Amino acid sequence: MMPAVTVENPLELPKVVAPLASERARSVKVITTAPQGLEGEGFPVRRAFAGIAQSDLDPFVHMDQMGEVDYGPGEPKGTPWHPHRGFETVTYMMEGTFLHQDSIGGGGVIENGATQWMTAGAGILHIERPPDALIDSGGLFHGVQLWVNLPAKLKMTTPRYQDIGAQAVTLLTNENGDAIIRVIAGSLGEINGPGSTHTPITLLHVSLLPGGHLILPWNASYNALTYVLAGQGTVGLDERPIGEGQMAVHVDGDFLVLSANATQDSRTRAFEVLILGGEPIREPVATYGPFVMNTRAELQQAFDDYQAGRLGQIPADHI
Repeated sequence: MMPAVTVENPLELPKVVAPLASERARSVKVITTAPQGLEGEGFPVRRAFAGIAQSDLDPFVHMDQMGEVDYGPGEPKGTPWHPHRGFETVTYMMEGTFLHQDSIGGGGVIENGATQWMTAGAGILHIERPPDALIDSGGLFHGVQLWVNLPAKLKMTTPRYQDIGAQAVTLLTNENGDAIIRVIAGSLGEINGPGSTHTPITLLHVSLLPGGHLILPWNASYNALTYVLAGQGTVGLDERPIGEGQMAVHVDGDFLVLSANATQDSRTRAFEVLILGGEPIREPVATYGPFVMNTRAELQQAFDDYQAGRLGQIPADHI
């Protein structure tokens, strides 16, 4: 399960810094359960942010867990060409393969621990779909798509595309070596991940072995969210139970506390979580479909610009 980048001996990795005696653990404000739905041409998703106040999510807007699903031949699905403006999309693939192409010439293959980071900014068209070979054969498919908001001053920034290969991800562990911490973007203490972000954030994928305990330093000015991709465990010093498809909101403090249950189910080798947080933008958020702006008038302008072809053109060699 989850062949995201890993190592044989975690104890060889750098260690996360232990909190100071004066620092406080964050408390858990709420734990929610993501409802399931369908996206794009029909692939199953969990809506990770459902039921959480925007003030607790800021600077994030939307997150889907795509899969986990084992497709039969001919079943893998993707999305058709579509526009975006006003934010950044992050696609992190743990299993399976996605092709990305966009109207500014960005593109590539996202698979097995790789991430594509697309800044829509002023406007972009893109498509994500499984390659023909995977559609023909079927197979495992599991990933996450995250939308990161941009502040008003950067809404109309120039679009860009980052292809973050799995081997570029920064790896850390904890004192006992029972955690693999993948820093995809942002920083954890003095350690930086490869993803370059307009909005200051940290994005981690953590695998915690059964019975493992993790104390994770966290930027006190960032919000903090833990989403469970697989397995069972607890969050907070008061050990609130949390499991697959659930999200915890951590508030007020300097470090996060997570533990993995001593026994996991037969298909889960570890407690797998995404941990994310960022600097709140604290501006009005207006969303409509693929656009994230500050006002309804800006949404209408984005729609008008898309209709007029001003958000880009589908390339001639499109997939």
